[in-house]
Amino acid sequence: MSHSELILPSNVHSSQIGRQPALRIDVLQPVRHWLDHLTINDPRLARFLYKAIPGQCPFERDVVVFGRKVAHIPPLCKLNPLYDQLVGLRFRSMCYLVDVCGEAI
Repeated sequence: MSHSELILPSNVHSSQIGRQPALRIDVLQPVRHWLDHLTINDPRLARFLYKAIPGQCPFERDVVVFGRKVAHIPPLCKLNPLYDQLVGLRFRSMCYLVDVCGEAI
């Protein structure tokens, strides 16, 4: 192999060489951080969060009219950018209710 040949990974195109990566701003990062660090210390709040946040991702669906598929609804967890944080909050609420309050869930 000569010095002029360059082996690139399969996910890198030759037009990307020398280009700076695009700056991505995550506007939801403060909300994610707040949800991840929210402490549960009230049984009423814990019960509300446990009941309000679904325990699993709702199913994806096809909308069928007269035997023909007219629309596809993806799993809702893929549409919600805060899904992981909300599931974590639900889990912390459940743990608080079981460990601290002694409730059977």
